Amino acid sequence: MQTLHVHEPGLPDLQFVLLVVALMTSGLDSLNVPEDVRETVFDRCWALLHDSPPPSRREERVLDLRFGDEVTLQALVEVIRRTFDEHGITCLTWDHPPSEPTQRTTPEAMPLVERLGKLYPFASSSDPFSDNGPPGETSSRS
Repeated sequence: MQTLHVHEPGLPDLQFVLLVVALMTSGLDSLNVPEDVRETVFDRCWALLHDSPPPSRREERVLDLRFGDEVTLQALVEVIRRTFDEHGITCLTWDHPPSEPTQRTTPEAMPLVERLGKLYPFASSSDPFSDNGPPGETSSRS
């Protein structure tokens, strides 16, 4: 069982937002967030980034954060936490093994991937949510 604490996720803000949005659009039956709350979280995040209404097709419900800034990121974190607070959700739980990558790493990115693998060997484990972390760091996930 995977868990993510809403107010103490143990992740940098960008990773927190990306993970939450991925969970909200995943269609996972085991996620402890009702479908209407999932839609609300995504729709509110979308509204911070776009003037148009959010897409209705699940495969189009993707946030592109490349053009955001720190203020936008903080707003996304706050809207996610506030929405979960409104519904009494303090911890997300789901049961799903990590998936294999859906795309190949480009040759240009391989040197960076290899360097990161040497710096953080835990990142290449089969379970990215395991309690292993960088030396001297303890994960707050359980």
